[in-house]
Amino acid sequence: MTVNLTKGQAISLEKKDGATLTAVRMGLGWQSAKRRGLFGSRTREIDLDASAVLFAEKQPVDVVFFRHLVSDDGSVRHTGDNLVGGAGQGGDDEAILVDLQRVPVHIDQIVFTVNSFTGQTFQEVENAFCRLVDETNGQELARYTLAGGGEYTAQIMAKVHRVGSGWTMTAVGEPARGRTFQDLMPAILPHL
Repeated sequence: MTVNLTKGQAISLEKKDGATLTAVRMGLGWQSAKRRGLFGSRTREIDLDASAVLFAEKQPVDVVFFRHLVSDDGSVRHTGDNLVGGAGQGGDDEAILVDLQRVPVHIDQIVFTVNSFTGQTFQEVENAFCRLVDETNGQELARYTLAGGGEYTAQIMAKVHRVGSGWTMTAVGEPARGRTFQDLMPAILPHL
């Protein structure tokens, strides 16, 4: 059963049987908003990018994004860049896989961001979402829907962080401005 997250809401990543998750997929999906024009409605291609920034004690130590597809330790992997969105018509257009058992013990938080690499605002995007899937069985655990458009070009979507021996996911949902994860670092830091 999927939990529809609201901004700031946290969920435990423990399975119903008490076991902890071992591998998760953070999926990102979107479509270009239809625009009315002189000759009917049309859409414009929009290149959103998913990134995962790995932190140890509030310090960034690695990042996974379209130009660095695998973390240095191999525990986090990006499936590849989608330049237009809407490919899955509701499915994941970009995904980041996290092998929680392989994440080094000094990594205590992984923050997931989305940014418009081509600089369009979220007013030009519709049906955007971030979701967490149990990669071992394909079950969607949580979904955070990016709603409301806005004059910003990025969003700090969610984070997974250690709590004791397990992990918790928190929907951050913070709008930001920037075309790359580097641009978003000042907006990420208050959420650690």
